[in-house]
Amino acid sequence: MPSQPKPHGHETRYHKMQKNYCFVCGQNNPEGMRLKFILDEERQTFVCRFRLSKRYTGPPGHCHGGVIASILDDAMGKVNKLHHVVALTREMTVEYLKPVPLHKPLRVEGREIQKRGRTHVNTAQILNEKGEVLARSKGIFIAIDPEKMFAKFAER
Repeated sequence: MPSQPKPHGHETRYHKMQKNYCFVCGQNNPEGMRLKFILDEERQTFVCRFRLSKRYTGPPGHCHGGVIASILDDAMGKVNKLHHVVALTREMTVEYLKPVPLHKPLRVEGREIQKRGRTHVNTAQILNEKGEVLARSKGIFIAIDPEKMFAKFAER
């Protein structure tokens, strides 16, 4: 029997001390999307099921490309948690294959391609309920020391 996906939060001391205001996944951001990602341990993939409201409109009835890129970036970023690091996006590419509809069930999945030193290469894709890939991305992430980089922004 396959294992059930389990919630998987940031596992660094830095993130345990901070509230999450991320636009895509931050539960403390009242203006954000508040997407919840779950680790599918068997596939080593982070997954989020969601629907997009008219707030995210680009072309009529469909999602704005910048929002699509943000969702893909966040899905790829979650994958770095498998190594218990905070890594920032250095570079990413996005392929917009089909328009991403509003108000329909969607799924985004992020997984690792390669890790070498501080460099993490990840991929993500947004799928519709039929399993068709609507958009996909590849990103290069660099692991950082968040306490050094973000110390002046720490909540006290």
